[in-house]
Amino acid sequence: MITSVDPALALTIRREESLTSIIRREIERMIDERELNPGDWVNEAMLASRLKVSRGPVREACRGLEQSGLLQVVVNRGVFVRKIEPKDAAELYDLRAALFALAGRLLAPKITKTQVAVLRKLVNAMDRAASAEGDLDKYYPLNLEYHRKLFEFAGNARLLATYLSLVRELHLFRRRALEPSGRMADSNAEHRRILDAIAAHDAEGASRLMEAHVLASKGRSETEASDTK
Repeated sequence: MITSVDPALALTIRREESLTSIIRREIERMIDERELNPGDWVNEAMLASRLKVSRGPVREACRGLEQSGLLQVVVNRGVFVRKIEPKDAAELYDLRAALFALAGRLLAPKITKTQVAVLRKLVNAMDRAASAEGDLDKYYPLNLEYHRKLFEFAGNARLLATYLSLVRELHLFRRRALEPSGRMADSNAEHRRILDAIAAHDAEGASRLMEAHVLASKGRSETEASDTK
């Protein structure tokens, strides 16, 4: 038997789902922009007050982000931004390398001139940021956008979703690996070679270069982690 749903209840459910999504995106933004760093406490009461919502949707958003691996709930202490151990980071890098290889293989045969122009603009902007006394605060968001566009333009929604589910977990390692002098310029030279292969519709070359780019980032992060011990 099909039973009717109270319209008011349905509206409340939709509103709660919408609020949860908005709050989740806000927490993700705070992590992306380093307002929250690995190990930081997520103040649910502060977020609820700031967003002018009850604590229920905030708690629900935090539960969702815990399931995705971005947050960690510690009993009797609260919710914290998850810290990634080096072993976990290495595994994520390896998975990310495989995703990049696939994205390159999918994108190169069908990329348009307009898409190439978008990517070229980002690469040029990263060159300027890398040259401006190594402005990582400008370079890093452009770096994220360049990688995201590669996956968006590849045209596989599930591949993009999988990539996005991994990318935030690696922020600490990826950003720190770009801090030493010359690292941004090296990384962006790899971006330019990737773009040249994609623009030439070289699927295998693009795939190989994109995988190598992630593995090079993995090596830089491991070097940086060992240097800080």
